[in-house]
Amino acid sequence: MYAVIKTGGKQYRVSQGDRVDVELLGEEAGAEVRFTPILIVDGDRVVSAPTALSSASVAGRVIGIAKGPKIVGFMYKSKARNRRKWGHRQRYSTVEVTTISA
Repeated sequence: MYAVIKTGGKQYRVSQGDRVDVELLGEEAGAEVRFTPILIVDGDRVVSAPTALSSASVAGRVIGIAKGPKIVGFMYKSKARNRRKWGHRQRYSTVEVTTISA
């Protein structure tokens, strides 16, 4: 059984026991979180109707916070002495999916 969940403007395909890095949720490690499923597939049965998904849920537990790769940007304009260096490193919440209920 797997489900497609939506969080942080992105969609993830998860199964029970999977660990997924999602956008930072603002929860501490060990906190329980619930996601709204968009699609649930259980063998041959596919649940995608909004009325059927209103009672479905995907629960998970926050494991911790992970960091993505460091991104370094550099802007340069010739003959103008215009240089700018900047960096960014995205933080993610690592979530372990505990239950998928249809």
